[in-house]
Formats: sequence, C-alpha cells, structure tokens
Amino acid sequence: MMHMKRFQFLLLALFAAAAFAAQARAPEGAFTITQVLGYPYPVSLAASERGDRIAWVIDQRGVRNIWVAEAPDFKPRQVTGYESDDGQELTQLTFSPDGHYLVYVRGGDHDANWPAIGNLAPDPASNPEQPHVTIWSIELARGKPVKVAEGDYPAISVSGRLAFIKDGQVWTAPLDGKGKPAQLFFDRGHDRSLGWSPDGRRLAFVSNRDGHAFIGIYTDKKQPIEYLAPSTNRDFSPRWSPDGQRVAFVRVAGEGGPPQPILKQEPNPWAIWVADVTTGAGHKVWQSPHTLAGSFPETEGGANLHWAAGDRLVFLADLDGWPHLYSIDATGGQPLLLTPGKFMVEFATLSPDRRFLIYNANTGNTAGDYDRRHLYRVPVDAAKPVALTSGDTIEWQPAIVSDGRYVAFVSAGAQRPPLIRVTTASGADGRFLNEDQIPADFPTSKLVVPKPVQFKAADGWTIHGQLFQRADGKTKPGIIFVHGGPPRQMLLGWHYMDYYTNSYAVNQYLANHGFVVLSVNYRLGIGHGHAFHHPAHWGPTGASEYQDVVAGAKFLQQVKGVDPGRIGIWGGSYGGYLTAMGLARNSDIFKAGVDMHGVHDWSWILGTWFGTPHPRYEQGDRKEAMKVAWESSPDSSVAKWKSPVLLIQGDDDRNVHFHQTIDLAQRLKKHKVPFEEMVIPNEIHGFLRYHSWLRADTATVEFFQQQFLRRHVE
Repeated sequence: MMHMKRFQFLLLALFAAAAFAAQARAPEGAFTITQVLGYPYPVSLAASERGDRIAWVIDQRGVRNIWVAEAPDFKPRQVTGYESDDGQELTQLTFSPDGHYLVYVRGGDHDANWPAIGNLAPDPASNPEQPHVTIWSIELARGKPVKVAEGDYPAISVSGRLAFIKDGQVWTAPLDGKGKPAQLFFDRGHDRSLGWSPDGRRLAFVSNRDGHAFIGIYTDKKQPIEYLAPSTNRDFSPRWSPDGQRVAFVRVAGEGGPPQPILKQEPNPWAIWVADVTTGAGHKVWQSPHTLAGSFPETEGGANLHWAAGDRLVFLADLDGWPHLYSIDATGGQPLLLTPGKFMVEFATLSPDRRFLIYNANTGNTAGDYDRRHLYRVPVDAAKPVALTSGDTIEWQPAIVSDGRYVAFVSAGAQRPPLIRVTTASGADGRFLNEDQIPADFPTSKLVVPKPVQFKAADGWTIHGQLFQRADGKTKPGIIFVHGGPPRQMLLGWHYMDYYTNSYAVNQYLANHGFVVLSVNYRLGIGHGHAFHHPAHWGPTGASEYQDVVAGAKFLQQVKGVDPGRIGIWGGSYGGYLTAMGLARNSDIFKAGVDMHGVHDWSWILGTWFGTPHPRYEQGDRKEAMKVAWESSPDSSVAKWKSPVLLIQGDDDRNVHFHQTIDLAQRLKKHKVPFEEMVIPNEIHGFLRYHSWLRADTATVEFFQQQFLRRHVE
C-alpha cells in the first residue's frame, strides 16, 4: 500500500511539473491547459411530461452530478453528491410522467459500438472491484438518490412502473428502491428500446434476433407476447399512437442475400410500418425510394420517428439530399417536407401536445451559420419553421417544458463554454441557469474567435474549416486538426459532443501558445448534405477524404503568419487515422503528429465493417476490397514515414481495438521512425476521466512545443 501511495504521489508530482513547465513557457497573459479544460459541461438535458421540471448532468473536471430546476423561476439545485473523477457516467435521465421521480443510470460506455456485457461498467480509475452499470432513483421532494438495481435503459409508465434492461432481458423494480428487482418476462431475443403505452398497461420493446428483429408487445403474465407483423426484416424504433391502439416502427432488411459490394455504394432502403397491438397485423405506411439519398439516415436520432397530433407520423430522411423532417398521415400517402432548405436537421423533439417540433439546424442569417446550430420550431402539419435563436451562438438538445411554454437547451459561443439556457417557447426572455459554475480563472476573454474558411481539394470539392489565429504579427508553426467519427462536424465554437469540446479547448490552447490551427471538415462529415456525407471511395474503399486534409495543409501553408515548413497534424479516432495517413504519405508536409486511437490497417477490420455473421462461399468483391483497404491504410506507407509521432490510446477501447496501436508501434520500430507513446490502462475510446484527458492533452501540446517551438525560438 505504501509503495502504491508513493507511486501515486510521484505521478501527481510529475503531472504538476509538466503543467508548471507548460505555464512557464506560455506567453504573458496566456492561460494554462488546466484552466481551459476547467469548463462545466452539461449533458443529458431532459424534461418531465408534467411537473414543469428539467434535469441535466454537469461534468466539472470529471466530477459528474445531476441538477434539476422547476418552472417558472428555474432555480437550479443539485440532487446528487458525487465527489470524485471516477469515470462513471451519469446518463439516461428519465422523469416519471408525473415529474415526482427522476431515474438515471450510473456507469457504462454509452458511446461504444455495443451495450455493456453482463452489466459491467468500464473501470478507467482502475478500482480493485469491478464497477457495474446501475439504475438509481431520486424522489425529488426528498432529493436523496437510492440504488434501484443493476441494469440500463429505464422506462417509466404513467402508473410509476419501472422497466429496464438487464443482461438483454426486461426487468422491473420499485422506483423507491425498497423492493427486489425481478425479470418482467422472458423473450428469446436480446431486448432494447422500451416504451410504455400511454395508459401504462402495455410495454413495447425491440427483440433483436440472429439477423432479424421483432417489435414485441408485453401486456401481463397471463397473455402471450404479441409480435407485430413479424418478418425476416429488422424492426426498431417503436412509437405508440396517442390512443395506445397502434405502434409505428421502422423496418429495414434483415441480414442475408448476395454479398453487398464493398467498393461501391448501394442504397439502404427502409420503411415505416404501423401495426395493431391487439392483433399484431401491420401495414406499410411509407417506403423510401431505392436511391442513395433515400437510404436510412445516419445523423442524430436516425429516423427520428414520432407519432404526432392529427394522426401524423414525423420522421427524418435525406430525400432531397439533406437530412430533413417530414410528416405523413398514419394511413399512408405522400410525405410533407417540413423543413425545406440546404441545411441539416438534428436534435428534434416533439411537444407534449404533439402539435409542433423543436429542432436545431446549421442554418441562419449570420455568416458561417453552416458551422453553427440554431433552434427552430415547426408545426407537424405545415412547412412553416420559425427561428427561436440566431446570431453567433450554437444551440442544441432542446427540451420542451411546462406544456410548451418554455424551451430549455444547451447554448455555447466561440468563447463562452456550453451552459443550460431557458427561454419562452418563442425564444424570448432567455436566461442562463449555471453561468456561476464557470470557474473564475476560466480564460473566456482570451479565447480566439475562429474564422470560417474554404479551400479546394485536388478533385475540385469545396472543403470548409475553422481557422484559429491570434493576430500578433508573428510567424508561427501551423497545426491541422482532423475530427473523428467520421460523421461529425467541427463548429465555430464549443461543441455539442464532450469529445470535441475537449478538442476545441486544445485547439484554443495551441492558438494562444504559439501556433495557428486549422480544423478541417473533410468529406465524410455532416452538415453539407448527403453526397458530402457519403462520398465515393471513402476510407477503406480509397481514402478519398485524405485529399481534403492535404488541401487544408496547403491552404494553411499560404496563410500569412504561418511558417510553411512547420506544419503538424493531430486528431482522434477517424482523425487519428487521417493523422497517421498524413505522416505516412506526406512527411514532407506534416513534420510531426499526435495520433489518438486511430485506425492503421483497414484490412484487419474489413470483415467487421462489411462482413456477414457467418462464413460464406460467396465472396463478392472482398478480395479486391482487401487490397484497396490495405492500400488505403497508414500501415501500407510506413516505409515513407519519417516524421515523429505521439501515439495515445486507452487499452479498453471498445471502438478501435488497441491492437491497431500495438501493430503500428512495431512497424514504426522496424522502420526506425521516432515515436512516443502514452497508453492509459483501462480507459476507453472517449476517455471517461478528466484526469485521462488532462494527461493526453498536456502530452499533445508538450509534443508540439517540443517539436516546433523549442527548436525555433521566436
């Protein structure tokens, strides 16, 4: 134990020394990496159906707690008392319909490609005892959290009955935590997506099977489960009709048929169905066109299916080349485009009376709004959207409160970090609820306001980016930042994903400490239409997006005040892949890089991305695709790699296997490429601990300062 304490003390001492050294090298009037990472980050904003309440989570330097506020004064109060940076997320905030209880989930990795196995949570703090994914409940009049059960994905009926998922099955437990949890029913599938009927008598759920999925309806232990219009397809997103007699859902093809081509894009058609919950009989309401733009949407919320007033169904689709909201009669007919224009819709939420939606979109009257988000309101039966917010701010995650009288949302700017804001339903009388949580030493006024820029790729595509440059007349090294995803978009301000808010903070630090930064929104990203989001020959099928990164670097080399011979590159996940591509293919341009948990050999995971669950004789274009995947990988060009690199990854990564970094490190050794590595034991893809981010971010800026500034003193 004494040795462990000494080791921990030594780590803290080294960490403090590194932070002090970074501060000592900072220009006069600048800020530390610790200060710029000290922002409070709000997530999981939720509203009660009744009771006029909202709730949200604040992550303050890794310490996560839940806050609630009530209309009309919306005075915030903290209802949990967690005190440590233990990496255990607080998610799935769910009010009971009467607003008296708030349920949440502690633990898990809700950004991973698969749910928790055996309800085991990640353990980034390296605790000797394995943490579990658990459900907690707060009776808001008393305000003390109680543990209800191990499980995830809670749903509460109008009568206060709690259902949740444990080990792929549906369980139930009393909200007050005093009773023993019990399995609600048995289903042969792996269950998800719980939804109680309006009267609380029935429960809809998705039963995932081998290559197909059903919508199931559970009533009670005396009645068999009713499966709605069962088929060989995959059904999901069940939505109840207001009268509780029907359920709408999304249907896509089940796994099977001839192998789909890997090197050529094919449509992914989908349909909306409605079924009677008593008989199980269903009918198709709408079928997407068999086109690339008609494919199932891959933006926030997927189909965004809602059952609205007037017996209309609202959904999101890319039918005109942009992700937009449509509505259609529940019996069928032609869909009505509700949000026309060349922009994308995200974060759509339906009002309690089901008569209108509030959503955010990258459009508005301010220059550069394609790299922002603003809130809009639209009725479910008319294409008459009205702006609720505008200007140079960014808004997301709307929650409709008090029968539609108020709207709560998260708001950020280029300098001001994200905060909870409440306005009236018309967007007036806005107020921030947690402005006092911004630390006194947070460098708001010192942050650079990024500028929107455009440049051309080699094949003529127009690419957008944000330029971070402090106007001081000095010549500085340039840094290219590439986001991950890849369906992401960096913005002209703080981001609506915590991962990219962290990246924004690092870019701000670099811009204030001797660098000029260009964040590149390469093709494959969102915000610029379906064709931009789904380009030909992307990633493992040809890496067409890499030319956008090179174009960004060449643009940056021409920016006044940038030394064209000192260009670095960094990014995480897909951005790590593109960072490694830059260093492997173009060490003549990119002189150093930081690669966080990137993919380095596409051929190693091609079967996972494009494979079928069982080995087959038919191979399709797999042989040719494996060759192209390898040639589109950084590993294939390691022989040309000359520039130094810092590799960073947690070894419990559930999105990009840790082997990708192990393999690259061995190749770099063989070719005598200078590299450093930071391995964070038990940490996942999007680091769960502030301590992990601080370590990685400090190492990132230290690496670039070592490579560019200590050798070129200004």
